[in-house]
Amino acid sequence: MKKTVETSFKRIETKYVVNKEDLDDLLKDLKKYVVEDDYPISTISNVYFDTEDFDVIQDALAKQNRREKIRVRTYVEHPTVESPAFLEVKSKDAEGIGHKFRLVSNPSSITRLMTDGLVDQTIQDLDLVQEIQALRQRYDNRLQPQMYIYYDRLSLKEKKSIQGYPYNKIRVTLDQNLVYRDQQVSLLHGKAGEPLLEENTIIMEIKAPGEEPQWLKDILDKYGLVKQKFSKYSCAYHKSQGLDYAPTPIQERTGATYV
Repeated sequence: MKKTVETSFKRIETKYVVNKEDLDDLLKDLKKYVVEDDYPISTISNVYFDTEDFDVIQDALAKQNRREKIRVRTYVEHPTVESPAFLEVKSKDAEGIGHKFRLVSNPSSITRLMTDGLVDQTIQDLDLVQEIQALRQRYDNRLQPQMYIYYDRLSLKEKKSIQGYPYNKIRVTLDQNLVYRDQQVSLLHGKAGEPLLEENTIIMEIKAPGEEPQWLKDILDKYGLVKQKFSKYSCAYHKSQGLDYAPTPIQERTGATYV
């Protein structure tokens, strides 16, 4: 049976910085409560669309509009112009909840939509197309591929039956080997790039519809993990401009982070 592709998400996303040396022990503790996702190991290549002056990310950093990020993503290890790909628009509402909307197409069609506003037969979600066209108009039709980011991901999901705890649909991802480039910005030019973070750094992201359950808080406390304000695209933007940027701890455990 063909798997249904989700095209909209509403969730709180929190990020943590994990040292590679702690990964095996952390996974051992997590796997008491989570299992590997249907496709647990993936290579993720992204191209972010912005203006030549990076107006979209600067608006996000200034908390303007809905702090959108616009990207094309593929999970194909060696993508071609016709490989399956997602156009994704991420935003954040006034309550701090992250929203992600996406449509399925291919890198070539998505790039034509973003740069020229052209819609072909591979693009079916007309509501999202309208939002894309509105974003293009906001930035004077100047959106173009501006940043490539690649990483390897391990995806985990909460077990449906954990004694003593309700099911919360928790998802955990661990990203490593992160690189970026602002030249040859395409999904078709390989995975080469500059390191986004130090080699021993892993970004763990927890996606949840609400507050973290107690079992997860206990594991975070055990490893001294605190929420971090961090964005892969923001980090790549700062580094490409010769500016300092690093994950920043957030002391409280409430609320969501996005930029």
